[in-house]
Amino acid sequence: MTARVLVVDDSLPNRKLLEARLQDEYFEVLGAASAAEAITLAQRWSPDIILLDVLMPVMDGFEACRRLKAQPATAHIPVVMVTSLNDQSERVCGLDAGADDFLVKPVDQATLFARLRALLRVKQVLDAWRLRAETVRDLGFEPPSAPPEEFEGAKVLLLSDNVAEAAALSGALAADGMALEQFRDEKTVWARLQDPKAHYDLVLTSLPMPEGDPLRLASRLRAEAETRDLPLMLIADDEQRDLVLRAFELGASDHVLRPINEEELRARVRNQVRRRRYQLRLRAEFDRSLELAVTDGLTGLRNRRYVFRHLESLLRAGTACGVLMIDVDRFKPLNDYYGHAAGDAALREVAARLREHVRASDIVARYGGEEFLVVMSGAGAEETAVIAERLRVAIGDRPIDIGQAKLPVTVSIGSALAGNMTEAEALIAAADVAMYRAKALGRNRVEAATAADLRLPK
Repeated sequence: MTARVLVVDDSLPNRKLLEARLQDEYFEVLGAASAAEAITLAQRWSPDIILLDVLMPVMDGFEACRRLKAQPATAHIPVVMVTSLNDQSERVCGLDAGADDFLVKPVDQATLFARLRALLRVKQVLDAWRLRAETVRDLGFEPPSAPPEEFEGAKVLLLSDNVAEAAALSGALAADGMALEQFRDEKTVWARLQDPKAHYDLVLTSLPMPEGDPLRLASRLRAEAETRDLPLMLIADDEQRDLVLRAFELGASDHVLRPINEEELRARVRNQVRRRRYQLRLRAEFDRSLELAVTDGLTGLRNRRYVFRHLESLLRAGTACGVLMIDVDRFKPLNDYYGHAAGDAALREVAARLREHVRASDIVARYGGEEFLVVMSGAGAEETAVIAERLRVAIGDRPIDIGQAKLPVTVSIGSALAGNMTEAEALIAAADVAMYRAKALGRNRVEAATAADLRLPK
């Protein structure tokens, strides 16, 4: 997982050391020698993460973080504060200023990359929803406002068999109006999370777990659509560092170490609940505002107008993305022989299967007639190819029941990557050319756009 990282430190040796480590892991890195320079670069360059030194002259990291979080153009960028002082009061101050985490100098490499990847996963999801909100605005709808800065009624699920610790946690969170429910084993927690009437803003897991596996719980949360975006925070001892880092790789959102500082716990929990509610607000407002304006009436997918604007937004932002042009093979004979009602039923089932087998952040649209378009934010060549093949198999692996018959239906797919392209129309045209090549080569296959299709030099 690569990304753009802004490293802010007034010490040139410290800055260069962090830059070198990040570049060795193929991150794109830019450095800033002061807080003022960092704020300017963040607005112009739009990094994915900011590593921000705390102790700097003129403006320290706390003030810089507050200013970054106060500006709409930079408020969504995760900030990791880097400090030479491992002091809890300093961490609380930074978290209250909007920081997402702290790293202590000298920065441990394993911890650095585990935290970066965890924050990037969260940012990718939020970015996908923010881009959808931008599309809403482009279509003439008011974008959703930020949720109110209050936490009354938030529900936190705790997996722990430690009654005394649970009572202390419950008391700390109650100060912010949050309710905590304790469960003692992983099986019960998972059953509770599957209950459609149970709604939680955060899952807390206390290590060690006498029953169950915290890594398995993290993995299961991220694997299921209903819980994929639910934040997970770990409570651990310092000697459980390796387990915490592994949990970050599997999707954990944050952690707090024992002995637990109540103010730090509350600050970290507030950050997770705030992010969760903002995402839910984006999702709810998006669905409500666009249901009629940008939805295809037959399939329930997004329509051509919306997906084109969404792709334009991605390309404007310089976001890596892939597109798939998908055409139902031999649809006209099917429509002519069985009738339009049967053809419509087939298109609805194709749409349902496409929607079921893409990522949560992908957009599937009916582009026209029997053509569908998939736009995949952040997808590279390998991921685009894997998703395209998965969709081809999902359509062709079993017949479609149209009532009077069960029809074998297949699709031909053309894929194209944005690369350095900035025109949505040209990128879609390249995918279209590749799709027609798939048809010419026998149908029911995937073809990738070539340099000639993209009109780029070989």
